[in-house]
Amino acid sequence: MNSIPTGSGHARRARIVVDTCADLTPEIAASLDVDILGFPYILDGEEHTDDIWTSITPKEFYDKLRAGSQASTSAVSLGRYLEFFTQCAEEGTPTVYLCFTSALSSSYSSAVTAAEQVVAEHPGFELYVVDNALPCACGELLALEAVRQRAAGLTAKELAAWADQAKTCVHGYFTLDSLDSLAAGGRIPPTAAQLSSKLDIKPELSFDLAGSLTLIGVNRGRKKALKALIKSFKENYIADPAMPITIVSADAEKDADWVEAAVRREEGCENVTVIRGSVGPTIGAHVGPGMVALIFWGRDRAESVSLSDRIARKVRGA
Repeated sequence: MNSIPTGSGHARRARIVVDTCADLTPEIAASLDVDILGFPYILDGEEHTDDIWTSITPKEFYDKLRAGSQASTSAVSLGRYLEFFTQCAEEGTPTVYLCFTSALSSSYSSAVTAAEQVVAEHPGFELYVVDNALPCACGELLALEAVRQRAAGLTAKELAAWADQAKTCVHGYFTLDSLDSLAAGGRIPPTAAQLSSKLDIKPELSFDLAGSLTLIGVNRGRKKALKALIKSFKENYIADPAMPITIVSADAEKDADWVEAAVRREEGCENVTVIRGSVGPTIGAHVGPGMVALIFWGRDRAESVSLSDRIARKVRGA
């Protein structure tokens, strides 16, 4: 995951870099001319690099969590970014890094610091770090379209500007089978996870414009939670045959099958391209087994923010 590819697609125009938090499937990762940076994760005290299910299968990983193994993550180090960006600079192709949301990881900050240092040491080298503000496989859809836009002729600078605008049109809705992993990671109180389990409450989650997770609603039972994902899809999806839909799960394929079948019953979606994948170890360490996500291109989420939020974004320079 850390090597620089030798494919010719980016050679004359732009190198696109993503990280394993985008949850690209192994097949898609192999077919795209992109670099993929592996995020680190810790399983039972031993550090690993997320390698898109090369060294462990989704079932093996999630069965370990079900059996009581402890998983956590850490950010990509400044040193790793310096090493990688220096390799890119020495090769010379203008580079765009679509980085995992800064709202959920400090990696973006390290990447920006490393990029500034590398550019200072290599005057004239073009390096753009974009906060994708997207959790999980939402980053996969952005990366896929970025590759298509590069093929259509966008330069690295134009790709970075495009991605910064396009990311607000990516939607993702998630449900979890259990809140235990979120509680173990300190993201919610343990009592909330215990109460949720006792009452069979299943949350529907999404994310805001900064990429922070947001609670959309709660449902009694798994089936109602899956139906809630379809409701959100119907409310926000804009049909475009060129744009695929992504459905990923954390070893919950039967539920993902149900979601795909429900999507295909919607008008205009019978023949839509659906990319199926597994939530990788980096994200899986926080959500645990049973997560299902429905991800698609839709209406611009930035247009629905409140007046107060628009002012806040302007103050922050967003």
